[in-house]
Amino acid sequence: MSTPRTSSISPDVRLPGTARLGLARTSLELLTFVRERDAMIFIFAYPLIMMAIFATVFDGQVAGPPDSGVSFAQYFVAGIAATGIMLTSFQTLATSIAVERDDGTLRRLRTTPLPPTAYFLGKVGQVMVVTVVQMAALIALATTAFDVPLPDEPGDWLTFGWVLVLGTATGTVLGVAFSSVPRSGRSATAVVAPLVLVLQFISGVFFPFYQLPGWMQDVASVFPLKWMAQGLRSVFLPDEAAALEVGGAWDNGVTAAVLGAWLVVGLLVGVRTFRWRRRDDG
Repeated sequence: MSTPRTSSISPDVRLPGTARLGLARTSLELLTFVRERDAMIFIFAYPLIMMAIFATVFDGQVAGPPDSGVSFAQYFVAGIAATGIMLTSFQTLATSIAVERDDGTLRRLRTTPLPPTAYFLGKVGQVMVVTVVQMAALIALATTAFDVPLPDEPGDWLTFGWVLVLGTATGTVLGVAFSSVPRSGRSATAVVAPLVLVLQFISGVFFPFYQLPGWMQDVASVFPLKWMAQGLRSVFLPDEAAALEVGGAWDNGVTAAVLGAWLVVGLLVGVRTFRWRRRDDG
């Protein structure tokens, strides 16, 4: 990250502040996202399709004891929301940044006066906007098509907000850090997608978490996706449903601690390993 930059901009010309450049970069990232229609459709459609499939297949069934009153649609909406956040932040950035490094985009950006911070702010802004729209569409589908009740307590919406923001931030910095793992842009999807898919299966996204083997629960508890799903279940499920969790409680404090720890790890690793050039560029 210490590669020297050259620019023909006169030293007397003052550039806009980093925050303003970050907003401009966010607009550019969103425009690029919209132009990539296949990727955009997949990111928005995937959670909706998964929600529709699972809610339809398990229609009329309850999650947990028969007297729990928690439908499968109500239980799964939290896991689907969590995987949507992970898809939009971690998977998308880990793949797209690897591609930008491979095709020389990052190398060219590094020779411009654009501060690196503004580039990353643009990525964060784009991910946050897309995630909010994605969550709004998912909640609208769940409530209108599958009768999933919305939370009626302000505290639940506050929990939804901080899990969304902290989960998105964590997925974003981990995506930036992991983008240095694929050896090329062509191999990025093959490296990133299987990892995300495995985490989905062991983190209570496609199956009730309490039904998974104990060793699988222990492995999933190390990673942030399980905690995002659990934090969101505390929003969409009644208080009594906490008994369905492995520890018998929502443990939102643990959720915040685990997500915060992964955020710090992602920042530290990303700062040390992020590369603006391909490996063969030196």
